[in-house]
Amino acid sequence: MKKTAKTTKTPAPATKLTAPAPARKSTVAPKVKKPAVQPVPSAIVAKPTGSRVTIIAKADVGFGNSLFIRGDGAGLSWGKGLLLDNVSGDTWKTVLSGAEKPIAFKLLINDEVWSTGIDFAASPGDTVTVTPAF
Repeated sequence: MKKTAKTTKTPAPATKLTAPAPARKSTVAPKVKKPAVQPVPSAIVAKPTGSRVTIIAKADVGFGNSLFIRGDGAGLSWGKGLLLDNVSGDTWKTVLSGAEKPIAFKLLINDEVWSTGIDFAASPGDTVTVTPAF
């Protein structure tokens, strides 16, 4: 029988002082306990109130005059007008909420002088730019 002797090497002595390696951060997210699922109380579901309709009118109605809108739908009435906001010299604007169906409308100067021609129309979600004639 042949005997083999194992030789082990001894490590070389360190020449530099080294700091210990920093601890590695875990890349695994810690487990979070989830709260028990609580039942959602039954809620009253409201019917959506419809979309907005933006109406922009390009009309010079003269200094000191205002532009009004009358119509059917989205809170408009043929009996009394709603004042539009003057955003520049000849540009008027209003945003109507709650449009559930197409609306028909006309513009009036000072809620008295009706625009000529057929009624204007807009659908929920539309932005409509009109140029009324008086």
